[in-house]
Amino acid sequence: MSIKPIAFYLPQYHPIPENDAWWGQGFTEWNNVEAARPLFAGHYQPHVPAAPLGRYDLRDPEAAMAQAELARTHGIHGFCYYHYWFNGKKLLETPLENALATGLPDFPFCLCWANSDWTRIWYGQNKEILIAQEYSEDAARALMRDVGAAMADPRYIRLNGRPVFLVFQSELIPATLRHTDIWRDEARRLGLGDPYLIRMESFCWDYDPRADGFDAACEFAPDFRMCGPLLSGDEQPRRVDYLTTVRNMLAKPAQPYPRYSCVFPGWDNTPRYKKAALAFTGSTPAKFAHFLRAAGQRTIRDFPPDERLIFINAWNEWGEGCHLEPDERHGDRYLRVCREVLESIGK
Repeated sequence: MSIKPIAFYLPQYHPIPENDAWWGQGFTEWNNVEAARPLFAGHYQPHVPAAPLGRYDLRDPEAAMAQAELARTHGIHGFCYYHYWFNGKKLLETPLENALATGLPDFPFCLCWANSDWTRIWYGQNKEILIAQEYSEDAARALMRDVGAAMADPRYIRLNGRPVFLVFQSELIPATLRHTDIWRDEARRLGLGDPYLIRMESFCWDYDPRADGFDAACEFAPDFRMCGPLLSGDEQPRRVDYLTTVRNMLAKPAQPYPRYSCVFPGWDNTPRYKKAALAFTGSTPAKFAHFLRAAGQRTIRDFPPDERLIFINAWNEWGEGCHLEPDERHGDRYLRVCREVLESIGK
């Protein structure tokens, strides 16, 4: 296809010692997903994973193989793994390390450094910091040495030969330009070439990423500025309309810098945040198809053929009601939309 869709990938679906200590023995994202319940009339919860994947454990190589095959079949070009690295300490690294060690699945991938502190707010609790992120020139070099092992893999996604590397919240990095300079220097020293650096517009928007040494920006979807009015009034959880958000995101003015589009099939983080959550109502495969088609057409307009990436949030953010993986309500319809739409606009 003329556009390469890349789906963000959460590696949370296996127990780790840190989560055992913080949340209870054997904790994974599935605990939140399975405990979710409807909180208002017509509320779609819980999201129940369906065949062919179902509920999986990412320590199992067969699960990763099945994910990759399902994605490939439906036109997904690759996964973007969230990379949890804290000055040498890694969390949830098993799926990526298994893939690097075995060469399987044979499926393209890149990394997004999830560089914020690890706190309890991630699960709707207080802001207690469990692992703090640290920034220094030595840490910047160490990070590039760590991700360099992945970038050296032949499956790693490149643009014009340059390994793609995303940063979730670059605005948190002090002396950001110095950091990006160090990453480039270290990548070249490692023989990886000049990385293609993309900053996510997660919570800080509309400034030129090139001023901080990045090559481009990428939307985060949903763009929470674009939600429109609350449908829930003073009631919790807060509710907004999916299609209104889509239309507002598509109407955002063009920027003078390269910005990749990101689309989302839905969003409802009540499994994590309960009544403090934000739920986007009214998502359907047809509305997602409209979003993807318009964003794809914009990608063709704004980028040359060898740089046409579009990001999808997400492959498997089940705790945020934001997943392409099949569930019992929709089956694989969101996935089928991906192939149908992108094949149609690529002709």
